[in-house]
Amino acid sequence: MKAFFTHLSLNVLNAISRLSWAKIYKLSDIFRFLIFDIGQYRKKVVLSNLRNSFPTYDEQSIQAIAGKFYRNFTDIIFETIKLKSISREELLARIDLDVAILDYYYEKNQNLVVVAGHLGNWEMLNLFGSVRLSHQMVVVYHELQNDVFEDWFKNVRTRFGTEMVTMKEAISKAMQPRDRPFIFILINDQSPVPEKAFWTKFLNQDTGVFRGVELIARRLNSPVLYMAVLKNEAKRGFYRGYFKLITESPKQAPNNSILQAQIGFLEQDIIHQPENWLWSHKRWKHKKPENLPQSQLLQEI
Repeated sequence: MKAFFTHLSLNVLNAISRLSWAKIYKLSDIFRFLIFDIGQYRKKVVLSNLRNSFPTYDEQSIQAIAGKFYRNFTDIIFETIKLKSISREELLARIDLDVAILDYYYEKNQNLVVVAGHLGNWEMLNLFGSVRLSHQMVVVYHELQNDVFEDWFKNVRTRFGTEMVTMKEAISKAMQPRDRPFIFILINDQSPVPEKAFWTKFLNQDTGVFRGVELIARRLNSPVLYMAVLKNEAKRGFYRGYFKLITESPKQAPNNSILQAQIGFLEQDIIHQPENWLWSHKRWKHKKPENLPQSQLLQEI
């Protein structure tokens, strides 16, 4: 019975992916109504995160951001399913991203480390990168627990040549030689083990940050860039992005400065477009431990 429902679910995903964009967004609106308005999915988490992040906002403003987030959240779900059948031409048309800085480093035969957050449709940008960029795309990700759905989504993510790397193999894969320069991409706004994290202030709260980004950057000693994916507010399903150079010499950068720069850039983008971030994630489920070494604190910088 389980196999039957899994097979049925995959057929549904494949069928949805072949729908027009107009029908994709109609389904997104229906799904948003069902899981948020009716099901109240993680509503307490979303509202708590927003209230703590924007303590000066009144309740009306908080509710307005939450409403926009719910729509954005389901849009990303259905856009990601649509990626199963999206063409190269559609990808290039839907993302406005100046990649001149990446082309510059490719011509210099340099690998890059790119850090980002769960901002905009990061899955669409992954495919865009594998179509548009000369670098080999290498993306660090968390595996799904269901092997069948893991295979389905991995096939979507890699259909234009992206190499997917799990968190546990990130460091070893980062050092692996490839036949052309590569971009090592890490989404670095999740909740790490508190005792091992770098702790800073982010959206008015004590926040732990994965330290692996700096470890990988220093071992590769490759330029590190921050990447943002923002919504095109005039056109649903279209995005614009940009890159900011954090450092060209990670080994010479002060301890934690790469992490602090990334989290600062991400905070600015969230404040600018708050509905565009993943507020349903339990980002602050851990509290900062006491008596952390200075190497894991903001004061180190």
